Amino acid sequence: MTIHVIYGTETGNAEMVTDDLVEALEGDATVTARDLADFDPAEVAERDFVILVSSTYGEGELPNSAQPFFARLEAQAPDLSGLTFATFGLGDSFYETFNHGSRTLADKLRELGAIELGERGVHDASSGELPGEVAVEWLKGLLGAHGARIMAGEATAEAAS
Repeated sequence: MTIHVIYGTETGNAEMVTDDLVEALEGDATVTARDLADFDPAEVAERDFVILVSSTYGEGELPNSAQPFFARLEAQAPDLSGLTFATFGLGDSFYETFNHGSRTLADKLRELGAIELGERGVHDASSGELPGEVAVEWLKGLLGAHGARIMAGEATAEAAS
């Protein structure tokens, strides 16, 4: 079982958060980190788990590195019913489109059959908190609630029931 931490970023913040999440997971699981621009969901085994990290850019748009991934999902509409994932988004509540990037990606994955586990984590740039610290705390909560099933590769069956 592998945990894939995938990220969509414009300025590098989502990549830095990904690095923090990978560091927090190392030693407990096999972990990979990939930019969404280079990620193919077909590479994920059924018992694997995906953590999606994405910023929001402009007026609620996807960040540059997430756009090719989203376009492939739209064009190919793959069956993602074997994919289980959790989402962490970065944004700024000053804007009406707060965290739309992560929401757009998560909505698309669910539309294609993937199962989202746990509540979506969010970082608000207006909060003054460090995004990596917020993400690691969110991860601890996710693992506290679902960690045994994730680590055993049983998250898909459990999330569906």
